[in-house]
Amino acid sequence: MKRLRLPTRLFVTGTGTGVGKTMVSAILMAGTRGVYWKPVQSGLEEITDTQWIQQVTGLSDRHFQPERHRLRQALSPHASAALDGVRIDLADFELPDPAPFGHLIVEGAGGLLVPLNTSDFVIDLVVKLGLPALLVASSGLGTINHTLLSLDQLRSRNVPIAGVILNGPRNASNRAAIEHYGRAAVAEIEPQARISSGLLAQLFALNFREEI
Repeated sequence: MKRLRLPTRLFVTGTGTGVGKTMVSAILMAGTRGVYWKPVQSGLEEITDTQWIQQVTGLSDRHFQPERHRLRQALSPHASAALDGVRIDLADFELPDPAPFGHLIVEGAGGLLVPLNTSDFVIDLVVKLGLPALLVASSGLGTINHTLLSLDQLRSRNVPIAGVILNGPRNASNRAAIEHYGRAAVAEIEPQARISSGLLAQLFALNFREEI
């Protein structure tokens, strides 16, 4: 099984909403015991991504940085910010220091072309922070197109690509197509019935190897 080489600092993005970015971020946190940061949280009515990852990993508050923007409605950040009467600006964001934990896991909101304001997108935040990207995608029908488009966007902005995670039932055909046409390393994470810190650490060991 191919394992993805994991940079010490990483931006977890996706081909869209609901593809498993937070699950992958939890796996990375369980394996590295680093620092997690969600710059923009859209939606506060249910448990936030930060709260869920802390819950399933069991890591202390020291491993989690507060969100820069906490927006009430579960909408695109630009729309949710407008309802809250705030504006998201790229100048709002500065990378937190992951010391003494080493690794920094930053999770985006939605996909790369989700708007943050009237002119900037999530991909502009990736570029501003200067991080390599790990792209999370569904394993099912339609993922080849969505994943290749997202990889093209990252390459057009010279963002280093750490790899692709296909989240869902294994699909050898889709994996092979993305590896070939997308020229990217691909790992697969299957659905899990029960989530625990031990399981997340096992999934990390199966799918990632840390850079030295």
